[in-house]
Amino acid sequence: MKDALNDFFHYLQIERGLSDNTLQSYRRDLNQYQLFLREKLNINKWEEVDRPQLMKFLFHLNDQGRSQATMARMLSSIRLFHQFMVREYHLSHDASLHIETPKKARTLPKVLSMTEVERLLTFPTQDSLSIRNKAMLEMLYATGLRVSELIQLKVTDLHLTMGFVRCIGKGNKERIIPLGDVAKEAIEDYLTRARGSLTKKNKGDALFVNHHGNSMSRQGFWKIIKRLAKEAGIKKEITPHTLRHSFATHLLENGADLRSVQEMLGHADISTTQIYTHVSKARLKDIYTTYHPRA
Repeated sequence: MKDALNDFFHYLQIERGLSDNTLQSYRRDLNQYQLFLREKLNINKWEEVDRPQLMKFLFHLNDQGRSQATMARMLSSIRLFHQFMVREYHLSHDASLHIETPKKARTLPKVLSMTEVERLLTFPTQDSLSIRNKAMLEMLYATGLRVSELIQLKVTDLHLTMGFVRCIGKGNKERIIPLGDVAKEAIEDYLTRARGSLTKKNKGDALFVNHHGNSMSRQGFWKIIKRLAKEAGIKKEITPHTLRHSFATHLLENGADLRSVQEMLGHADISTTQIYTHVSKARLKDIYTTYHPRA
């Protein structure tokens, strides 16, 4: 069973070009699935797996209190794997056929107001680290990059004269995103006054580096943004995606068309981008209720 899983992960990496984070998610889901089949149902061959066994796994997840979103994601991983098995290993049946995906509760992403963004991005830049932090946050809010994309940027991905940044996103897809003047100034300031002192003798080409001169990590960035949000007096829960969500919502609120926002965010499906229109409507309703004299 393990050999088939390894073949599947190789297929996802080489033929589908999935990112390391996405691959890790598939590994977690399918290793858990295989462990359940082996230890709870005494199944040691994929040929023995049928719909009832797969349903028992889903019931097991439900009994563990897993969310609908988690179960939907795991079923999606399992479904893709069984399709691969039928195609590559010539199994006679697909155990995932006709199993309904659990409906996910639609949760709107948390966003900052424009005033909160202004407070978050306004802080003194007195040393190399604060100059770098300013450049990173301005870049995120200006482009809507995922944090994983931000920390993978190289100096050569910047095209400041033309006013854009090149990014390699999910599925190894390239996209070109415009940079605003404020972000350009912050990045130029970082390159001129801070990056050299942080990299020291490190010859790497990572754009954003930590105090050791190595590439910034997701965890490192998360700590920075949470600290800066606290210092700015922002009470909302901040995640690494908060500025990405805010970027998309504020663009739509100010009249940007959905297709352009989809392109900048790097969403494969426009339905993923459409959730930000719901956020905008919800925010408009809050504003109306707060400020209209007869609301």
